[in-house]
Amino acid sequence: MALTRLVMMSSRPPCPLPLPSPSYKISRCCRHRCSRLLRRAMSVASQHLSTVTPTPRRQMMARLEHRSLMVGGRELLARAPRNVTLRPAGVADADAAPGAAFLGATAAEPSSRHVFSVGTLASGWRWMSLFRFKIWWMVPATGAGAAAVPAETQMLLLESRDEAGSAAAEGSAVYALMLPVLDGDFRASLQGSPQNELQFCFESGDPEVQTMEAVDAVFINSGDNPFKLMKESIKLLSKIKGTFRHIEDKEIPANLDWFGWCTWDAFYKAVNPTGIEEGLQSLREGGSPPRFLIIDDGWQETVYEFKEVDETLREQTVFAQRLTDLKENHKFREETCKNLGDLVKKIKEIHGVKFVYMWHALLGYWGGVLATSDAMKKYNPKLAYPVQSPGNVANLRDIAMDSLEKFGVGIIDPDKIYEFYNDQHSYLSSVGVDGVKVDVQNVLETLGHGFGGRVAVTRKYQHALEESIAQNFKRNNLICCMSHNSDSIFSALKSAVARASEDFMPREPTLQTLHIASVAFNSILLGEIFIPDWDMFHSKHESAEFHGAARALSGGGVYVSDKPGVHDFSVLRKLVLQDGSILRARYAGRPTRDCLFNDPVMDGKSLLKIWNLNNFSGVIGVFNCQGAGQWVWPVKDIAYVPTSINITGHLSPSDVESLEDIAGDNWSGETAVYSFNSCSLSRLQKHQNLEVSLSTMACEIYTISPIKVFSEAVQFAPLGLINMFNSGGALHDVSSTSDSSATTIHVRCRGPGRFGAYSATRPELCRVGQQVEFSHTEDGLLAFDLPHCSSHDGDLWHIEILYKTP
Repeated sequence: MALTRLVMMSSRPPCPLPLPSPSYKISRCCRHRCSRLLRRAMSVASQHLSTVTPTPRRQMMARLEHRSLMVGGRELLARAPRNVTLRPAGVADADAAPGAAFLGATAAEPSSRHVFSVGTLASGWRWMSLFRFKIWWMVPATGAGAAAVPAETQMLLLESRDEAGSAAAEGSAVYALMLPVLDGDFRASLQGSPQNELQFCFESGDPEVQTMEAVDAVFINSGDNPFKLMKESIKLLSKIKGTFRHIEDKEIPANLDWFGWCTWDAFYKAVNPTGIEEGLQSLREGGSPPRFLIIDDGWQETVYEFKEVDETLREQTVFAQRLTDLKENHKFREETCKNLGDLVKKIKEIHGVKFVYMWHALLGYWGGVLATSDAMKKYNPKLAYPVQSPGNVANLRDIAMDSLEKFGVGIIDPDKIYEFYNDQHSYLSSVGVDGVKVDVQNVLETLGHGFGGRVAVTRKYQHALEESIAQNFKRNNLICCMSHNSDSIFSALKSAVARASEDFMPREPTLQTLHIASVAFNSILLGEIFIPDWDMFHSKHESAEFHGAARALSGGGVYVSDKPGVHDFSVLRKLVLQDGSILRARYAGRPTRDCLFNDPVMDGKSLLKIWNLNNFSGVIGVFNCQGAGQWVWPVKDIAYVPTSINITGHLSPSDVESLEDIAGDNWSGETAVYSFNSCSLSRLQKHQNLEVSLSTMACEIYTISPIKVFSEAVQFAPLGLINMFNSGGALHDVSSTSDSSATTIHVRCRGPGRFGAYSATRPELCRVGQQVEFSHTEDGLLAFDLPHCSSHDGDLWHIEILYKTP
């Protein structure tokens, strides 16, 4: 009778209330018997619905029919096992996202870890995966067929093309997004099998937390625009889950708009007050004053317990050091510096630093806290030994985790973790510190045993951290680092900045191109939840231009880790204005649509193009990442010799997504395209191409500015400060006035620097407070200098460009 009623209800209008997400604890067989009955009833209902004549809306809906998963009107998965389930992602949001659904599965027995097959990938799809190549970090991979999908895949974006259309052509492709998510106390990840099946792993990280079924394990959605699909999916998922928020719903830290310096590569753990002042002074004297400082590892009071270890183990024991006190160590309490507060006051007053961040690990230090320390006893610490999931070691083991597994971690009682953070952060705040960079976050996923599992303990720590930040610091001043597990990503309610990749490695020449490719691809997912931090770099380095250009497009912070006095100001002047501010783009820098399913590091033919938007223009960076490095997982012990490869590709204004949004009404589709290095200007229709040829480790940046027609006569497109990598980031406003005798373009622009614009005709005069000399070339490049002193209106200049009426 109940089964019949469920089938009849399936033909009624959907109920407006979303189905609740289950909460998993120790498995109870009676509950799962009821669940299986309900699942069987839903399957009957689904078969009943499959006889209905398809409609356009129905074609958009994700459907599981006859062991095939249909997404966007196309088959995505074939031969799905009968234990695979699908449910709408929330009927209340069905109109906004008719294709969204959750994929799940049921098992015969309860367990804390399941691996479910969901079928084979249907033909015609290619994919891009973001997977954790080791416990801390994600990198991209591309392919076709399920077998090659890496273990620990945390995002799978797929594309199916029409036979008649090209991959990049608008409307010619369907994109499917598969996001393994958090479901109650369980966490999902995707992987392929040797049998060419796509699988999802479903695990709690605690043998005592078990289940027989995964209901909302893998979020699925589809659309014709991959970036819009990603944004809408994350927004919808955040509303359904309620455990994290979209970046648009978070407070953005103010330090991101200022140039920074981090002490890590300059000193490593030998950081000291004298060196910090020397580094700040040398940058300031060179004309690139840091307004943001990170005092990295080396300032805390820690203990090294392993005096008698064998030399072969000494490198591992470095990561097992433990925190013994919340205050600074002896280096910051000597003659040159009375205490940390004295140093912070001095560097703010003398060197003009606006924001000081301190580094610490999520558990206090790499090895946690010393359980026997008098200062730590109040937090009920205990020594715990991490247990890694098979997924953690499926691709590449990590020496830090090997160390922590062997020597243990001093973990604080989750019920005391807010008290620990609040004590530490309130002290730092009291001495003038503005925020923290919190590292080594993913270690928590290995410590879930006895704490309700990896998801539960991660969420407890993450939310305690966020509450302490809100309590003790202004403007949400937090950088999350080594936090690329979905446990952390989907528990970030307030955290607004997160590192996007493995460290910048100045002494590893084969990792530079991998770094740029990783941060750009990882930002596809991370950029919807955080401002991605593309990490520090060295301004005086063979890859400095390469890294600097990428940071200008990142949409995140720009900071270096130079040794004091070791700087290349010719690079820094392209990133930093004289007041220490930077020209930050509006969104996270991401690969262009035609790059999403190519390998920009190893296929030998593809350039990497990264796009972003400013207020009045787009920007595209083109990078040749081929030949200088390779990603091979697991890493093989073979020498890799970099080679130089020259690659020719194409650039189009249409590579900038949503360019129409900033172009405004009545835009004809024409653009002015300015090349930074060649200083050349081209006039292109939106879908026209420009050829670009680059050698290995070379890059070029293009500003794409829509050409507008003012007063039906003046064709004009502002470029901004053309001596800066991201020239359009300097533009704050563009307007016009006109009368019978003249049309005047008004531009509000940051300075100082070389202002540039496309102008089809030569203007009568240009004014920046007073009339200035200008140049106007045959290709339409209008340029003049903005002075080195600030205007009366903050750091913005009011520019007037006057054209006489014919």
